[in-house]
Amino acid sequence: MTTPYANAVLDDRNLQEKLAAINPKYGPWVTRVAGEMWGLPLIDQKTKALIALTTDVVNQSPLGGPGSAFVAHVHIALDQGATREEIEELFLFLTVYAGFNKMVGCFAALNDVLAARS
Repeated sequence: MTTPYANAVLDDRNLQEKLAAINPKYGPWVTRVAGEMWGLPLIDQKTKALIALTTDVVNQSPLGGPGSAFVAHVHIALDQGATREEIEELFLFLTVYAGFNKMVGCFAALNDVLAARS
């Protein structure tokens, strides 16, 4: 595990480069706006990452490929100290509220991200 960032967006140069690669205007804008939100002080970075993953699940954001918010948020969650088991428990919890059909794809995508990460 890497050392958690104080701000998972503003401190992660690799993430910023990936955002800029999507579009040179979009990347810096997202970095500024999201960085400000991730910098709010009351919710810790790990919890914010798990919340972001929850929105990906509910919105069924693209689960893979370039620019995937889901993939980015899995990496951010892990980098901020979340474990595979915590993410899996989150997904089990979300199955009740988001739906079984949504979650099967999310579990599969999580397995792909974790396999690529190791």
